[in-house]
Amino acid sequence: MSASATFSHPFRAYSPADFHFPLPEGHRFPYYKYAGVREVLRPHLPVLDTPALSWTDAARVHDPQWLRRWRRGEVDRAEERALGLPWSPEMVERSRRAAGGSLAALHDAVNTGWGANLAGGTHHSFSDRAEGFCLLNDAALLTRVALDDGLASRVAVIDLDVHQGNGTAAMLGAEARAFTLSVHGERNYPFRKEQSSLDLGLGDGVNDNEYLQVLNRQALPAIEAFRPDLLVFLAGADVLAGDRFGRFALSLEGLRERNRAVLGWAKTSAVPVVTVLAGGYNRDHSLTIQAHASVVLDGLDVFG
Repeated sequence: MSASATFSHPFRAYSPADFHFPLPEGHRFPYYKYAGVREVLRPHLPVLDTPALSWTDAARVHDPQWLRRWRRGEVDRAEERALGLPWSPEMVERSRRAAGGSLAALHDAVNTGWGANLAGGTHHSFSDRAEGFCLLNDAALLTRVALDDGLASRVAVIDLDVHQGNGTAAMLGAEARAFTLSVHGERNYPFRKEQSSLDLGLGDGVNDNEYLQVLNRQALPAIEAFRPDLLVFLAGADVLAGDRFGRFALSLEGLRERNRAVLGWAKTSAVPVVTVLAGGYNRDHSLTIQAHASVVLDGLDVFG
């Protein structure tokens, strides 16, 4: 089904299409999941190619000189190692497209109540430093655009990737109109944590019941108390049992309960929400794809 097909709802999603960049053989970057998620979701809603983020918009949260060096390839091996990806024009372009999809989803959220990007969640990027597969920080960007352009007066970022959103916490730490909340593995990467508005660091092996208790009794009440009028939801799939880089033990159904709790709160509270995928590296590739697709399917259930 094409993006021009008629659907019974106003929602759509953005995907960076089949935009690959060169990697060494056996590299851990999970190319496969983006195409897989796109194919799962196409029967359910229009899936549009992501636009590239403009360098002007990127400079709203990132240092312009630093951006120029990455744009030109004037980076050293240490910077590439920190990012975890070799520099190439294609890698930089794909990063722009991933962030561009999040920005497009922001405007959909403002217009319809929900916007979805089938990429993004690049929360390890700092204003002038790339880390952990993250070059451009879309969560910080959406927050800055929404606040500065009058799309929202208070923005909450709920980061449910298994890894702390360190870059987002650092970039938004001085912004009183933003609330950053991270539920993550305390002993997992990044090993030097930044300070979010609220950090809920959990031990290894957390199961569905333990995780959902933290979400419902601590995380969502904290979001409610902040009273945002925009929510950015990083719906990481790396909380699942079997993830190569996660140490939690959630089931797919537990993850979907998590999704529905967050999205249900947003609907009940009449707060527009943007969903982005964030991390997911399960040994079972099909499970990663199902988990990432689920946040959009759950969104259609909640909002549709």
